[in-house]
Amino acid sequence: MQSGQGGSVARQQRRVTAVDVAREAGVSQTTVSYVLNDVPHQKISAETRERVHAAVAKLGYTPSAAARALRTGQSDIVLLLLADMPLGHTAIELVEQLTQVLQRKGLNVVTRIEDGGASDSLWADLAPRTVVVLAPMRADRRRRMEAAGIQVINAWRCDAEDVGHDTLAHSQHRVGELQAGHLAAAGHRQLGYAAPADRRLSDFYELRLQGVRDACGELGIAPPVVREIEADKDLAAVAAQEWRAAGVTAVCAFNDEVAFALLAGMRAAGLAAPGDLAVIGVDDIPVARFAEPPLTTVDQHMGIVAGELAQAILRRQDLPEASGEPRGESATVVARQSA
Repeated sequence: MQSGQGGSVARQQRRVTAVDVAREAGVSQTTVSYVLNDVPHQKISAETRERVHAAVAKLGYTPSAAARALRTGQSDIVLLLLADMPLGHTAIELVEQLTQVLQRKGLNVVTRIEDGGASDSLWADLAPRTVVVLAPMRADRRRRMEAAGIQVINAWRCDAEDVGHDTLAHSQHRVGELQAGHLAAAGHRQLGYAAPADRRLSDFYELRLQGVRDACGELGIAPPVVREIEADKDLAAVAAQEWRAAGVTAVCAFNDEVAFALLAGMRAAGLAAPGDLAVIGVDDIPVARFAEPPLTTVDQHMGIVAGELAQAILRRQDLPEASGEPRGESATVVARQSA
């Protein structure tokens, strides 16, 4: 009796296959495949289609992604490799937006934090259609992926020998340009730059700071005075006082969190924004409007960045391009009282 029950449990736990669906519906496995894949030009009656779908619902059948890849010769997986750094509001928004866009095109996104090479086994096992790189990647790893027939889109900052979409580098440089341009338009001629203390953010920091420097050069004003800002109001107060002593009247913060620390330090030092130091952040996180004073910041419009990445993924994959996705400026200033 126990052996029979164990066999019953084993059968219940076995994965339901298309063969099981065909047996339940009283049709061939080929017919099941035609119905579930909605293959055109097949003369299958409405009654037969209903039986197949009823069998799918009764048995709880879900098609195997691996089997589908073998059958079609094309995976529906997009592997998104993220840099090993704190995932802020905009990074999470980018992943969500890109996932939604690609799901509407029949693609599934698998997200992985890059760990310096251990993800090699992951892409080899998944055999994804595309790998989107938002992290540093060695050239030899990229070559191995491409040799396996995988499309690689490097949205990280590309070096001189690499060819990539470079979405990240362009958008982050643009963020710095917008910050400096907004402050210069308000009459500020000596800017400061509030850098993050977390070294894992250095790639983003360098791109944004370079954008500020380039904008200052084009506008004919002095390059920014850089200070590192810890999440400590007393240390931030010291930096604010040093900026004031150096003639700085406005500060571009690496992001909104750094800007919040600076505003707290300014209050501790008896300084106020924008009168003593104007402050502009990046990201427009939901609480930015509730800062004291409300924080001027840069909205990076992750929907647009996600749309550009989706276009790059779809363009060479014989899939309909993401027409109708939002287009326009990848970032804009959200002006509030702090600057």
